[in-house]
Amino acid sequence: MMTLRPAASRGHANHGWLDSNFSFSFAEYYDPAHMGFRALRVINEDFVAPSMGFGKHPHRDMEILTYVLEGAVNHEDTTGASETLVPGELQHMTAGSGVKHSEMNPSDTETLHLLQIWLMPNETGIPPKYEQKKFAVQTEPNRLHLLASTDARDGSFQLHADAELLAAKLDPATSVTHEFKLGNGYLQIARGAVSVGEELLKAGDGLALTGEASVTVSSAEGGEFLLFDLA
Repeated sequence: MMTLRPAASRGHANHGWLDSNFSFSFAEYYDPAHMGFRALRVINEDFVAPSMGFGKHPHRDMEILTYVLEGAVNHEDTTGASETLVPGELQHMTAGSGVKHSEMNPSDTETLHLLQIWLMPNETGIPPKYEQKKFAVQTEPNRLHLLASTDARDGSFQLHADAELLAAKLDPATSVTHEFKLGNGYLQIARGAVSVGEELLKAGDGLALTGEASVTVSSAEGGEFLLFDLA
């Protein structure tokens, strides 16, 4: 079964310095029909104004992923990490027993555009951890890249969650197919447009796939997406 989550139906909040779209309930946005999907709890598409950002704040018992689309983000946390994340890289933070971090847009002129993702962990109270890595999504199009997995295979980050994350950038008139390992999926379109069967999906759209053995994603004009494999 496939369930479309159109970009225009997401929750929205504009705080001036921060313009956010929420695929699932978050902060002041509450919709009991959209509380998450399987282990996937949050997909926020954030636009952060120049020289602004999130001051130091706490998290615990959550797997947090950050995927930058435009601009850069300066990250600092209580594990001692102090890094700058740019497009082409993925950030993974295990909040575990508790961590505080800040995320700031270092540019005086450029808006930061990113996807912030939270996954519910399958174990709690573990030591916090921070890591980031450059993946070849942009430089090696037309194939699925494993970014995070349950077992850290193929150079991916290990998630303490019943979830895996893949991403792909498609050139025009190309497609990729994924056979689900954990049984369910969620597709989030980052740029451009892709199709799944007869369903055309554009940037910001999401598609929940329940009980599907596989999914084929194609693009007539080019697109980029994240694909979650979920138990």
